[in-house]
Amino acid sequence: MDMNQRGIEAMQEGNFEEAATIFSEAIEAKPNDPISYINFGNLLSAVNELEKALKFYEKAIELDEDAATAYYGAGNVYFNQEKYHEAKNRYEKALKKGLDHGDLHFMLGMSLQNIGQNRLALPYFQRATELNEDDIDARFQYGLCLAQLDLVDEAMKQFQTIVELDEEHADAYYNLGVAYAFKEDVKKATDMLEKALNIQSDHLLAGHALKILKENKE
Repeated sequence: MDMNQRGIEAMQEGNFEEAATIFSEAIEAKPNDPISYINFGNLLSAVNELEKALKFYEKAIELDEDAATAYYGAGNVYFNQEKYHEAKNRYEKALKKGLDHGDLHFMLGMSLQNIGQNRLALPYFQRATELNEDDIDARFQYGLCLAQLDLVDEAMKQFQTIVELDEEHADAYYNLGVAYAFKEDVKKATDMLEKALNIQSDHLLAGHALKILKENKE
């Protein structure tokens, strides 16, 4: 087993100090191998040493400008620092360099959403759900994005799929309730909001929406 693989296994087991030692040795043995720098960057990100992690990703990119996972790692650092424009740029670069997995599309969508570009975020959320149909977080954001763009029927399909995957997803029931209220189906809206509250009794938005429905009914 090579050093990088050993380091990754130590990291997965939560032995961060051991992983750091192994990645340091790997860098010492092969100082021009970007993989070791990326792995060390991932380790530093995992322990929230974001600025240090960024330096390792940048070193990997310096050694190999096509190192897609280094751009992805740097994107995650910027996203966690709430620097969404910088995150978007790194994620786009990772995509351009050939990385095509659900998490990347999801994070690019989240970055665009955070800078108010919902329409541009939409296809990335859609792609994330295509690549991983069971990714509830991606599907939920896709549904929210559709709803924000007034694509209510399409949004409802996503929220419906979520409650089929996870019967305890209060936020999906809440959003279905809002959608049914928008479509003036008070009975279904009430049912969905009550389900949200049964799952999470302190769901303030669902409680507020239900109160408004009942007041309007009276």
